[in-house]
Amino acid sequence: MAFSASISSRVLQSSAALAHHNRTKISRPPSQCRSFSPLPPVSFPSKRIAFGQQRKRESSNSHILASVTDISVEKSMEEFQLPEGDLWSVHKFGGTCVGSSERIKNVAEIIIKDDTERKLVVVSAMSKVTDMMYDLIFKAQSRDDSYVSAVDAVFEKHRSTAHDLLDGDELAGFLSRLHDDIHNLKAMLRAINIAGHATESFSDFVVGHGELWTAQLLAAVVRKNGMDCQWMDTRDVLIVNPTSSNQVDPDFLESEKKLKKWYSQNPSKTVIATGFIASTPDNIPTTLKRDGSDFSAAIMGAVLRARQVTIWTDVDGVYSADPRKVSEAVILRTLSYQEAWEMSYFGANVLHPRTIIPVMRYDIPIVIRNIFNLSAPGTMICRPFVCENEDDQIVDTPVKGFATIDNLALVNVEGTGMAGVPGTANAIFGAVKDVGANVIMISQASSEHSVCFAVPEKEVKAVAEALQSRFREALNAGRLSQVAIIPNCSILATVGQKMASTPGVSATLFNALAKANINVRAIAQGCSEYNITVVVKREDCIRALRAVHSRFYLSRTTIAMGIIGPGLIGGTLLDQLRDQAAVLKEEFNIDLRVMGITGSRNMLLSDSGIDLLRWRELLKEKGEVADLNKFTQHVHGNHFFPNTALVDCTADSHVASCYRDWLCKGIHVITPNKKANSGPLDQYLKLRALQRKSYTHYFYEATVGAGLPIISTLRGLLETGDKILRIEGIFSGTLSYLFNNFIGTRSFSEVVAEAKEAGYTEPDPRDDLSGTDVARKVIILARESGLKLELSDLPVHSLVPEPLRACASAEEFMKQLPQFDQELSKERQEAEDAGEVLRYVGVVDAVNRKGMVQLRRYKKDHPFAQLSGSDNIIAFTTTRYKEQPLIVRGPGAGAQVTAGGIFSDILRLASYLGAPS
Repeated sequence: MAFSASISSRVLQSSAALAHHNRTKISRPPSQCRSFSPLPPVSFPSKRIAFGQQRKRESSNSHILASVTDISVEKSMEEFQLPEGDLWSVHKFGGTCVGSSERIKNVAEIIIKDDTERKLVVVSAMSKVTDMMYDLIFKAQSRDDSYVSAVDAVFEKHRSTAHDLLDGDELAGFLSRLHDDIHNLKAMLRAINIAGHATESFSDFVVGHGELWTAQLLAAVVRKNGMDCQWMDTRDVLIVNPTSSNQVDPDFLESEKKLKKWYSQNPSKTVIATGFIASTPDNIPTTLKRDGSDFSAAIMGAVLRARQVTIWTDVDGVYSADPRKVSEAVILRTLSYQEAWEMSYFGANVLHPRTIIPVMRYDIPIVIRNIFNLSAPGTMICRPFVCENEDDQIVDTPVKGFATIDNLALVNVEGTGMAGVPGTANAIFGAVKDVGANVIMISQASSEHSVCFAVPEKEVKAVAEALQSRFREALNAGRLSQVAIIPNCSILATVGQKMASTPGVSATLFNALAKANINVRAIAQGCSEYNITVVVKREDCIRALRAVHSRFYLSRTTIAMGIIGPGLIGGTLLDQLRDQAAVLKEEFNIDLRVMGITGSRNMLLSDSGIDLLRWRELLKEKGEVADLNKFTQHVHGNHFFPNTALVDCTADSHVASCYRDWLCKGIHVITPNKKANSGPLDQYLKLRALQRKSYTHYFYEATVGAGLPIISTLRGLLETGDKILRIEGIFSGTLSYLFNNFIGTRSFSEVVAEAKEAGYTEPDPRDDLSGTDVARKVIILARESGLKLELSDLPVHSLVPEPLRACASAEEFMKQLPQFDQELSKERQEAEDAGEVLRYVGVVDAVNRKGMVQLRRYKKDHPFAQLSGSDNIIAFTTTRYKEQPLIVRGPGAGAQVTAGGIFSDILRLASYLGAPS
């Protein structure tokens, strides 16, 4: 064992020496000349200084010559001093940007076209190379001999890229250095393979080679295009102090000194610098960890006091939310440093928070640009007033964007013994620190009864065990009641610098979450007010994100809808939605997505929205067997849409019985179906109670007057303090048509046959003549007025003769109806003799708390006698409208007006959910 350990030790020592030699060898920048002379071009001024000093010492008679020489020396020194300030622009190109020879050419073209006087360009390793280098180390220390072929793959990737880009001396010089680097890497990996272990410095040294090779390649391509260019190994310049395994602090003063020294030896107006890698104060190679290239660019920008740092990536800028989760997310033209900091901390694809710190010190703007879409202006991160002045697309909302973190767990430490006890929080978070867990959010109420915090789910088990151990005595004694874990959580962060001191932001946020039926488990907000953080269930996260994004007018109010019953009314509604969809999107910011259509036999489902131009065709071609439960789950289960509504266009009792369950699940319900509101009273009361105590909406305007505003008028009267005395009206368009045309010598059966032929009646006219439909409308209005009536409490005058109620078919009924014309003809004649007309009406008598459906006589000057066609008319007699009732009149039947009433309810729902009114 001792012999083996001795060998391993000596191998590692020799490898460390090799590493030092290798670093020294590859860190020497090539000359501007194509032969890569090892002598830097700045060696001549130093000789000129020595010559001047020697002549001055040799003769006291040479003051004039010495003076001239000194002036020449000073000019030479000034010529190679590091310029600072607006002369410099800093660019950073990530691995995707330099992922192939073609992309490296594109980067070189961008650098050449930049008209800034001086440019420093930070580059990452080619795409996937850093991962390949880490894999080399893993294989080597795992004693997996395939690391050798993996090294060869790395070599081949860069060799072939060099052949694509370079030729002549540039190619030969790069390949020579690449061969040497690969040879040394193999030796080092062999040492790691023998030892079975790699120190952090060894690993950092190995993985940094990708940046070295990219920088050399890009510098050579820029030079090939005739531009003065040097490449920089930032390990010779950038000094950092490691503070933990995942964090380093830059030493700005020392880095600035080293940069000035480097530049004095390598003056150039264009410098290609390696990202990601640096050195410790002891000159040990290290890295800036993941996303380190952005950090490198920010540090260099700060050291140079550059006018701007541009981060080139593969997206158009910073989005208001993750576009994979919110398709309507928009590019933010500007962000303040604080907003970018907050959003990046909470998972937005912006920058690492530490990247912003160096540039903030000198108010240097950072611009995020897309290398694959140069026409996109990108996002500028800068001081707030600079952002506002330069932003020609200022959004009025105080919220700039939203970010989420998934796979979290909440830890709740609770107990009365915590209140007022100093050091409790220190003990809690000391235990968390001991297990190395990262606390992402903390929340505590002023009662000090509990402390709640969020940690990554993979760390929560260790945290729970540490807390149980630390507080075992307090738990046993009852001072702490529990250490509870709530798994499957996500964080939603709302960010905006203008949120500070803006009243109503929190109210709007929580209102949007409530309307999307999202439960908030924990809340946190700092006194800076730049960020409001909430914890929600993981499965609710995307829906919550879309709900708040939509509510702050950063995107359309989107409602996922399911249409039940694509018959006459449902089909007409779908056609109206089709015709109006574009206008709603463009002018009203409302996006209505029909995710499913179901009839009694077939249903059509879509994940993104059914093409309403072809819905009939698609239902026939791609329809599947109807299943109401599956249909509901599909429409509501899509987490990309925060708001779900089911529109029931049937007259089916079973569908109506599902309303309460849908509302409990957070599904809004819109319907012309009268069965739920006129059904058993206890079920109706439960339905309305649920509606009142939740943010889920239940709209049914079309149940009484089709497209007429009957329900809304009644509610308006009641909500403003009026008292209903009586509601009386002709509620059936069919019966209105019948009695408007039952004049002269025409028989009632003749008028019914005409109405049936014209499509004004149900297929079986008895459904209209029985008065049940009118009775249901009366019950709905009575209940809306506060009367607790059952359908069976209403006396209903049926126009279906008793002997014909049992007829086997509608045809049989119509054949026998003429036999019973005499009785109605007699009533009509009596009414005419008295100067009156017959009308079939429903009545809500609120004073006597009853309702009725009857055939009544009215004077010919009465409003009810003035109707024509199939119009409805409803009169509201109230304490305010006692002498002259409030009249609502208009078409009360027909697919177009009924569908229009349903459509109006859909738009009312959209308005309640945040669409502009």
